[in-house]
Amino acid sequence: MDFELRRAREKLEREQKEKKERARLKSEREKKAKQEAARQREAIEAVQRARRLDAAEAELKANEQMEENLLAGRGIVFYCVLEAVRYQGMGDKIKLPQSCFTELSEQGAFDKGPLHFQLSVVQQEAPSDMKAVEGKNYGTTHAGVLEFTAEEGSAGLPPHIWSKVFPVSTPDTSLVEVRYVWLPKGTYAKLQPEEFGFSDIPNHKAVLETSLRQHATISQDDVLTVNHGALSYHLRVLELKPSLSVSVLETDIEVDIMGSDSTSEKTNQHVLTPLTFGKSEPGKVEEENYIYYKFSIDDDTWRKISSGDANIEVKIESETLDGDIDLYISRHPLLFPSRHQHEWSSHDMGSKTLVLSSKDQSLGAGTYSIGLYGFKGTTKYQLSVNIENNSNRKLGQQAVSSSSSMEVDTVECMNCKHYIPSRTIALHEAYCRRHNVICQHADCGVVLRIEEAKNHVHCDKCGQAFQKGEIEKHMKVFHEPLHCPCGSVFEKEQMVQHQSSDCPLRLITCRFCGDMVQAGTSAADVRDRLRGLTEHESLCGSRTAPCDSCGRSVMLKDMDIHRIAVHQKN
Repeated sequence: MDFELRRAREKLEREQKEKKERARLKSEREKKAKQEAARQREAIEAVQRARRLDAAEAELKANEQMEENLLAGRGIVFYCVLEAVRYQGMGDKIKLPQSCFTELSEQGAFDKGPLHFQLSVVQQEAPSDMKAVEGKNYGTTHAGVLEFTAEEGSAGLPPHIWSKVFPVSTPDTSLVEVRYVWLPKGTYAKLQPEEFGFSDIPNHKAVLETSLRQHATISQDDVLTVNHGALSYHLRVLELKPSLSVSVLETDIEVDIMGSDSTSEKTNQHVLTPLTFGKSEPGKVEEENYIYYKFSIDDDTWRKISSGDANIEVKIESETLDGDIDLYISRHPLLFPSRHQHEWSSHDMGSKTLVLSSKDQSLGAGTYSIGLYGFKGTTKYQLSVNIENNSNRKLGQQAVSSSSSMEVDTVECMNCKHYIPSRTIALHEAYCRRHNVICQHADCGVVLRIEEAKNHVHCDKCGQAFQKGEIEKHMKVFHEPLHCPCGSVFEKEQMVQHQSSDCPLRLITCRFCGDMVQAGTSAADVRDRLRGLTEHESLCGSRTAPCDSCGRSVMLKDMDIHRIAVHQKN
C-alpha cells in the first residue's frame, strides 16, 4: 500500500514537473516570438521610414532640378535622352527629331530667341579616361540646333560636338542627354592658336568671324577650327565673358588673339618664316618639298621703289652642287606660292636672283611670301632679300651713253651685225669671222664664241635659248602637262593663268566675309557678273546688314550703291 502511494506521488510530482517545464518553454517561446515580432515591426518601420525619406529626398531633388531647369531655361523645361549619331557638318549645330520641335513649340521656346542646349554623355559606369582629361570637363558641352529632321530617338552631332562629348573613343551605347538652357550673349573672348601662322592670314579676324557664323555657342576650353583655303587652324578658347559658356548669335564679341602655343606646333603645316632686309637666312630643302618665308614692304620703302630709286632683290645662293631649287614669290593674300600659283618665279639652275621693280604692276606696299621648292636632290642654300639702290647704276649708264654718243662714224659688221668704228672695221671683221658665229635660229641672232655654239640650243616648243644642261629642266618645268583639280590640263604658264583667274576651284578672298574660299563658276545673276563677283561672292553678298546711317537692312553687295544713292557718300 505504501509502495503504491509512493509511486503515485512520484508520478504526480513528475507530471507536475513536466507541466511546469512545458509552461516555462511555452513562456520562453512566446517571449521570443514577441521579441521577433517587435524586431520585424522595427525593421518594417525602418524600411518604411527610409522609403519615406528617399521619396522625400527624391521629391526635393526633383523640385530642385525643376527649379534649376526653369532657371536655366528661363521658364522652359525640356529634357530628353537620345542616341547620338554622327553627321558631317561644320560648327556646333545639332539635328533633333520632330517631336522635340513640337514639345519646344508648345512651351513657346521659339518666342524666346535662339535655341541652345546642354549636351551630356549618358553612361552607366564612367570610364576613367572619360572622367577627366588634363582637367577638362569632357562629356558635357553646349550646342545650337540646325534643323529638326533627325530620326525619332536620335540626335545628329557634327564632328566638333562629337569630339567634345566623346573625346576618347566611341562608346558601345552613345546616349546623350539633351537639355534646353538659356545662355547669355558673349561680350569677350580670349583665343590662342595651337599652330603658328594664323596671324599671317590677311584680315584674320574677319576669317575668324566667318568661322564663328557656323557656331551658336562657345564654351571655355573649346577648340575652334578655322579653315582658310587648304589650311586648318585650331584656336583654343582661354577665357569668356560673362560666363563659361555664351551665345555667339546676334551679338558683337570683343576678341583677343594671343600668341600661338609653341608646344603645340604642328610640323605637317607650312609656316612663314619672317625675313629681315639685308640679312641672309640659311636653310635646306628636300626634293619635292616646300619651305616658305615672308617679307614686308612698308610705305617708305615702296615710295623709293615706285620712284625708281630702288629695287627689291631676292637672292638664293646654292651650297649644294647636285641639288637644285626653284623660287616662287606671291603677294598676300596668296600665302603659300607653288608651282601652279605664284606671281613671280625663277627656274635658273644653281644660284639665282630675282629683281622686283616698280615696272611690275603687281608690286606694292604689303606682305610677300617666298616659296622654295626642292626641284632635285637635297639643297643647302642662303636666302636674302635686299633693297638695291639704283642711283649709282643710273650714273654709270648715263656716262656710258654720253661717251658712246661721241662715236658717230660707224659701220655694221657683216658677221655679228654690231656697229664698229669705221677705222677698225676691217680688223674687227677678220677677227670676228674666225672666232664668232651667229645663231641661225629664228628671232635669236645671238653672237656666240665658236666653242660655245655647241652648247647653245633652243626649245622646240617655245623657241627659248638655253645651255644644253638646262633644256631638260626647262622641258619638265614649262612643257610637262599639269592636271588641275577641276579637270583641265595645261602647261605651266597656262596653268598659272588658269588658276589665278579662271579655275572654279581657285581660292579667293571674299570681299564680304574675308575668308579664303573657292570662287566657283560665274555668278548666276547678270548684274553680279557685271560687277565682277564670283559665284561665292554673289551668294555671300546677298546677306543683309543694317546701314550705319539709316539703319535699313541692305544686302552687302548693294551697300556701296545704297550709300551713294541715298546718303551721297563715296
